[in-house]
Amino acid sequence: MGRVTERRRVVRVRDGALSERADTLVGEEPLEIRVNGRPLAVTMRTPGDDFALATGFLVSEGVLGARGELSRVTYCAGATGEDGANTYNVVDVRLADHLALPDGMLDGLERNVYTTSSCGVCGKASLDAVRTTARWPLPLTGGPRVPHSVLAALPDRLREAQRVFDRTGGLHAAALFTAEGRLLDVREDVGRHNAVDKLVGRALEQGLLPLSDAVLLVSGRASFELAQKAVMAGIQVLAAVSAPSSLAVDLAAEAGLTLVGFLRGASMNVYAGAERLVLPARQGAGA
Repeated sequence: MGRVTERRRVVRVRDGALSERADTLVGEEPLEIRVNGRPLAVTMRTPGDDFALATGFLVSEGVLGARGELSRVTYCAGATGEDGANTYNVVDVRLADHLALPDGMLDGLERNVYTTSSCGVCGKASLDAVRTTARWPLPLTGGPRVPHSVLAALPDRLREAQRVFDRTGGLHAAALFTAEGRLLDVREDVGRHNAVDKLVGRALEQGLLPLSDAVLLVSGRASFELAQKAVMAGIQVLAAVSAPSSLAVDLAAEAGLTLVGFLRGASMNVYAGAERLVLPARQGAGA
C-alpha cells in the first residue's frame, strides 16, 4: 500500500551554502472509487482512510446518508501493479440491497465527476450539477451556539493535531469540534476536499450523521465544494483559516450555513449565519 510519506534526495541551498540531504514528502496517489463494481470517480489523495474517503465522497454526492445503506467497502483485488501486487488504489463501495437510487443517478455522477487534489469540482457540467439536494436541510433557527473565543482557539488546536504536516509541510487538514471547542476528529490529505470526505466517511461508519452539532474547520480556503460537503453532512458551522469563494458564500446564505473565513486568532470574517455565533459587541458600522 502507498505510504503517507516518502523520502527523496534533494539539493538544499541555505545562506549561500549547498548540501544534499533526504527530505520527507507527503504521499500522493490516485484512488479510483467504484460503486457496485462500476467506476465512478478518480481522486488524487494521500493514502490512508481510503474507505472513509470513498464513503464520505458518496455522502457529499447524495448517494449515502446512513451506515445501514452501506453493504461493504473493499479494495479491488484485480487492481495490480507491474509486479502483480495489489496497488490498493481502487476501492469498491457496495451499497445495501434495499437502497433505491434515483433513476440515472450513477449515470449522472459518472458523466460529471472527476476530482483531483487541486480542484474537487473540475468536470462538473454546471452549477446545478453540484447543488445536490441535502438530506438534512439546515434549520433556520437553533443549532450550535459557538462563542467567538472558542472559534479563535480552533486553528491552533488543529495545527497541534497535524502530525504529518509537521514532517512534510504539504498537507491540508480538516477537523470536527464541538461548540465548546473539543476536538472530535481530524484528517489530513493532499486534497482539502479529501480531508473533509475522510471526516464525513468516518462519521458515517460510526453512525454519527448528521453532524448537526459539530463545527467543521478547514486549514485552507472555503470553496463552494467544501461548503456543499458541510451542508450534505448536516454541518451547520464551517470555518476556514483563509478566504471563502463568492459561490461558497452564496451557498451558505442560501442553505443556512454559518460560514467564517480568515479565522486567525481573534480575527475573523463572518460571511453568513452570524446568529449561531456569540460575537463581541458591535463597535461601529463598516463599509
